[in-house]
Amino acid sequence: MTLQTDRPSWPRLRLRIHFGEAEMLGPGKAELLERIARTGSIAAAGREMGMSYKRAWMLIETLNAMFRAPLVESTRGGPGGGGAVLTETGQQVLALYRRIEAEAAEAGAGTLRGMQALLRDIPDGK
Repeated sequence: MTLQTDRPSWPRLRLRIHFGEAEMLGPGKAELLERIARTGSIAAAGREMGMSYKRAWMLIETLNAMFRAPLVESTRGGPGGGGAVLTETGQQVLALYRRIEAEAAEAGAGTLRGMQALLRDIPDGK
């Protein structure tokens, strides 16, 4: 599992997978899962993404409810502090999402280049 820290080249494809009316997995939730795996904390992962603790928790609760097994397990704080880890299911879901992203980007690369060739030139990248 790799955290994408470099800005992607443009144009880029951003995928959101809808499983139902209110059930979806997209780049933001995938990034949150990656950051939880790296930091061991929902709060720290959310802070890194500029979101509130409450928002990060709500997203994890939504993800945990979507799948047959939770994607993230957490322990409450206390003298030893709390923490969070991706479960095996969480690792699988994240890996599958990233694989779908990579396959879609590869399949659409030529078409994206064709579309990019039709874009107006923008001075100074603005």
